Amino acid sequence: MSTSTKLYQKLWNSADILRSNMDASEYKSYLLGLIFYKYLSDRELSYVGELLDINEDNLEILQDEYEDFYQTEDAKDFIEEIEFKFSYAIRPSLTYTNLIREIDEKTFELDHLAQAFREIEQSSKAFENLFEDIDLYSKRLGQSLAKQNETIAKVMKELSDLDLSKYSGDVLGDVYEYMIGTFATESGKKAGEFYTPQAVSKLMAKIAMAGKEDIKGFTVYDPTMGSGSLLLNPRKFSNEKTSIRYFGQEKNNSTYNLARMNMILHSVPLSYQSLSYGDTLADDWPTDEPTTFDAVLMNPPYSAKWSAAKGFLDDQRFAAYGILPPKSKADMAFLLHGFYHLKDTGTMIIVLPHGPLFRGGAEGKIRRKLLENGSIDGVIGLPANVFFNTSIPTILMILRKDKKDRSVFFIDAKDEFVKEGTQNNLSDENIEKIFKTYMERADVEKFAHLASFEEIAENDFNLNIPRYVDTFEEEEEIPLADVAGDLRAIEESLGANKSKLFDILGELVGTNDQANHDLEAFIKAFGENYD
Repeated sequence: MSTSTKLYQKLWNSADILRSNMDASEYKSYLLGLIFYKYLSDRELSYVGELLDINEDNLEILQDEYEDFYQTEDAKDFIEEIEFKFSYAIRPSLTYTNLIREIDEKTFELDHLAQAFREIEQSSKAFENLFEDIDLYSKRLGQSLAKQNETIAKVMKELSDLDLSKYSGDVLGDVYEYMIGTFATESGKKAGEFYTPQAVSKLMAKIAMAGKEDIKGFTVYDPTMGSGSLLLNPRKFSNEKTSIRYFGQEKNNSTYNLARMNMILHSVPLSYQSLSYGDTLADDWPTDEPTTFDAVLMNPPYSAKWSAAKGFLDDQRFAAYGILPPKSKADMAFLLHGFYHLKDTGTMIIVLPHGPLFRGGAEGKIRRKLLENGSIDGVIGLPANVFFNTSIPTILMILRKDKKDRSVFFIDAKDEFVKEGTQNNLSDENIEKIFKTYMERADVEKFAHLASFEEIAENDFNLNIPRYVDTFEEEEEIPLADVAGDLRAIEESLGANKSKLFDILGELVGTNDQANHDLEAFIKAFGENYD
């Protein structure tokens, strides 16, 4: 069993304590928040060992040394050194390790954990309000303070024998991501607020990074970032992953905090992440340098409403198109926002429902403008039921600003999936097939087609995939002789069954003369109709 699998199973086991009281969309905040707090605490204690030159990785021993040194006159400089390293410092009395001691000694109080959260949040802007979604005094944890105390203590105890500082950012971060995915599976439609399935994220990142693996200081932007999975995936395909800079915005505060934790657990330095809490369409961000990025990856809410106020016609994101996407469907508004923030040499990939491919009105005019500018590079049709928040089929639209022609490459990948429970998922083989086909940009019968601008214009700028990729399968011709043979067999079977039926009817006897008369009439009429 791999290190990642063992760690995941241990972390996930702790969810059993909460699962009976609340659903996944609720208890994820408790579990993920406590894991994050333990990671901060374990990482700090490990660094304490380095500063004190202690050749020991046992958290209990490091805790004792930390407590002793904290009483010395050098403690102030010591704490400042920790704060300089991590942008936070947890006092010895509030480390996860010490709170576990309190739990064992029956002196633990929720107020102590709440205080630890507050002090971390107050340590720097990067941690501001990070734990605010964790209601330690919720009635869902227990009807009394004592019961709430007991529930949280049980979860903490379940995690206590792990030293999260021993795991690399890739291992711990990926396990954290996997847990988010598991929560998404259990949350169903509620998961759409925070999670893009890893397989889809992987495909998007793989395409976006193609040919750019060696760029130092690569920048990636997700204006609807959810838990941050799309933001983090490009690092898997980069040879310079330690230099990638991440930019993201999210309007759901709980989800925004989840993304912040996810970044830190993946060992992304605070100076390399710029995350904002806000409404992407209402408040354009970022407005400070940089404002354009090497990759824009996004999975916005499908066909959401937005204001579409006339003032947006003067907004640089929309002004060039002379018209605004409809108020009832913000799909194209999100697209134009992302495209505005794309570098001339960058790649943008957005998840959309099929509607923006063919709807008319304002969306049709915007789509035509994009096509005339050569901005749309490709369209990939995904299988239905690959997202947790919807069963409808979706597409990936790939956009570029530096295209040499106005062709559009279409892939119909609706059948490229493996069944996993109630969900469809892209396997590694599915991803590789789609990616390889996209990079080769050559026609594949019933799967892919490179459409010229002239062909698209002939279709009235409609990008509906079946117009370009014919997946129709003709039914196999059946020889007439075989049909005749089947009919004869059916006729013979009917004759045999008719004979058996009449034998049964002949055995029936009425209870009186009238009944016998009616029965004879029925058998006669049935026989005539049967013939």
